[in-house]
Amino acid sequence: MCYDKYMQKKKRKSNHSIKKYHRKSRRNRTKKLVIIGVILLIVILGIGIMQRRYGRERQGHLDVDASQPDIDVQLLDINEYSRPGIESDPITGIVIHYTANPGSTAQQNRDYFNGLKDSHETSVSSHFVVGLEGEIVQCVPTWEIAYASNERNHDTVSIECCHSDETGKFNDETYKSVVQLTAFLCEKYGLTQENVIRHYDVTGKICPKYFVEHEDAWQTFKEDVGAALQKEKQK
Repeated sequence: MCYDKYMQKKKRKSNHSIKKYHRKSRRNRTKKLVIIGVILLIVILGIGIMQRRYGRERQGHLDVDASQPDIDVQLLDINEYSRPGIESDPITGIVIHYTANPGSTAQQNRDYFNGLKDSHETSVSSHFVVGLEGEIVQCVPTWEIAYASNERNHDTVSIECCHSDETGKFNDETYKSVVQLTAFLCEKYGLTQENVIRHYDVTGKICPKYFVEHEDAWQTFKEDVGAALQKEKQK
């Protein structure tokens, strides 16, 4: 009788231990699953953030070449404030700028340059202005100097680019046109993407703002110009 009670007690104790073990195992499995779930969530969020950042920063792999884009030629009146009519030296570089006037159009910037002959407000211009819809307006012939790039005015072609907001980032339409126009000018003057510079590289001015503050975006732009030149060679 005592032996039976002992065995029953032992059996109950054993069953309790087994149940306790299973409960602990379930808790451990649940904890592991929670940890795995959290890790997966962090990874997924991280991938999403990187993809969004990559999409913002990289506008590369464009389907453009170095052929001549559509250009609306609206040459400025010859005047000492924006188009002095001075012949440039042989072209050795292409300089990229931004308007620093969010939301303004290519036409508005061109008209501002031309209006300087009357306002005498300052001396500034650019060979080309690329607008928010990708339109390209030519203001000064490429064989004449424009007042855009300081000590490099004499041997470079300048491209002024419109932008939507204070970040200075070019939208897709503007970006695509700037790449093609830059590649076209490089092809025309026997240059490569390494001859493409920022206003910043001449004077240290934060221009074009987005490409100065995002060096990777600037490198991508140059790569896109190089890819467009390569496509032209493969024709």
